Amino acid sequence: MQYAKKAERCTVVAAFEPENVFYLTGFWGEAIAVCMDDNTTKLITPKLEYLRAEKTSFDCEVIVTERGSELLSTFVSLVKNSRVCTDCSDYYSLGSIRKQGGDILVNTDPFFLTRRIKDQAEIKVISKAAKILDKLYGICEEEMKVGLSERDLQANLIYEAMKMGANPPSYKSTLNPLIVAGGPNSALPHAEVTDRKFRKRDVIVVDLTLRHAGYIADATRTFVLGSATKEMNMVYEIVQEAQNIGLKTANAGVACGQVDAVCRNLIAERGYEKLFIHSTGHGIGLDVHEPPWLRMKNDEELRANMAVTIEPGVYIENRFGVRIEDSIIIKDGKPQVLNKFTKDLLVL
Repeated sequence: MQYAKKAERCTVVAAFEPENVFYLTGFWGEAIAVCMDDNTTKLITPKLEYLRAEKTSFDCEVIVTERGSELLSTFVSLVKNSRVCTDCSDYYSLGSIRKQGGDILVNTDPFFLTRRIKDQAEIKVISKAAKILDKLYGICEEEMKVGLSERDLQANLIYEAMKMGANPPSYKSTLNPLIVAGGPNSALPHAEVTDRKFRKRDVIVVDLTLRHAGYIADATRTFVLGSATKEMNMVYEIVQEAQNIGLKTANAGVACGQVDAVCRNLIAERGYEKLFIHSTGHGIGLDVHEPPWLRMKNDEELRANMAVTIEPGVYIENRFGVRIEDSIIIKDGKPQVLNKFTKDLLVL
């Protein structure tokens, strides 16, 4: 409540993070977007970004300056005598702004809640990204074979994705843009791609996260090479059933924690409770992982036109793992599932 009272006194909102700058202005790059108290938006950008900002931004005035300290000085001069809320978390930048007299409050989450609800244009772009993922799973079905390495399959998928207008996102927690995990590597939810070659009876988890026109779609499919054991089939059926019940539950007005609970409870009833080791899903949009979080004890309610993932999984250490994931749009009833590639177990 204390923060909410402070936030009400803010007269200016400033975005430093590229995702929020893009959301406000249509420009993705080095810049600061400032929503002024007169309902105008200013985009402060260094000279090397100016022409690109002029070309791609919308509904804003582009202000050119120098990089580094000059960028911050220009920002402070623009917002002097205003109460500013910002997403900036860089210690040096915040210190410099305050030293120059900027009255700045960190954390703009209440102001960017609108990012959680997608408009029809955003849903269209995310849907296009999901269609590209479906095509890439078709390529997996065609190319996956004994002797092909995880790294080679990833390279082929990235090449084909970029030809279709998608780009891999970059995030600090991994060295690879995609997850391609065969055999025992499939038991690692965030496996790094290796030079390991696929073998007979490998379970192969392929988690594709790609960006199209700024927006993310995220999906996972699990394959088997040669033939599946009885246990592989059983675990796959459990995860598939859990994902189905999660999809049926994910409606507007339902708590995020409830979606997690129905998936988790089903997996627990089948004896694999301790092997479902991550949350059931997360929001997608301009970030790979963003609110809302479909995890235990989260009381936040899903709302119509939120974009989220449903992705239960079971991971048996040093043996194999299974995950099934779709990107969906929350509705007042049945959600809109964006990924259409089959969720039946494909034994190749």
